[in-house]
Amino acid sequence: MTAALLITGPVGVGKTTVAQAVGDLLARAAVPHAVIDLDWLAASWPAPPGDRFNFELQLRNLAAVARNYLDAGAHRLVLAGVVESRADRQRYADVLGVDLAVCRLRADLAVVERRLVGRHRDDGELRWHVERSRELERIFDAAGVADFVVAADGEVAQVAQVAESVAGAAGWL
Repeated sequence: MTAALLITGPVGVGKTTVAQAVGDLLARAAVPHAVIDLDWLAASWPAPPGDRFNFELQLRNLAAVARNYLDAGAHRLVLAGVVESRADRQRYADVLGVDLAVCRLRADLAVVERRLVGRHRDDGELRWHVERSRELERIFDAAGVADFVVAADGEVAQVAQVAESVAGAAGWL
């Protein structure tokens, strides 16, 4: 059965890192798959008015990329990105055309902030990402888009364990 897993969470929680580690697990298990970072599918400037994060472009690109991976034989699609509402979740599912599970990664905001400090040196950029992480935590709490939540407070050595928890909760192990 073909299926997709969208790993979501605030900026700095480790979505992309964990998605890549889930991909590594699938490769070791010889499961044909693809890992897709949704941010890159929306990486265009400027965003059109009313579409702050290029969501519409992201969906169009995802439709094409996912179809290409599925046509090439992928049985699992591992997505890393932000899904803020049940309506957006449904749009992802519609575009993918396969069963979609959503995992929310959760980490203490102090851990997230430490990670962001390591990634963003510019004060304005760092401040924006920290505030966006806080904003997203509130959005996720209210929206209830995830099927399950996995703790992601650990450091790099524990990424494999987080990935195993995510893949296990999705029923992929």
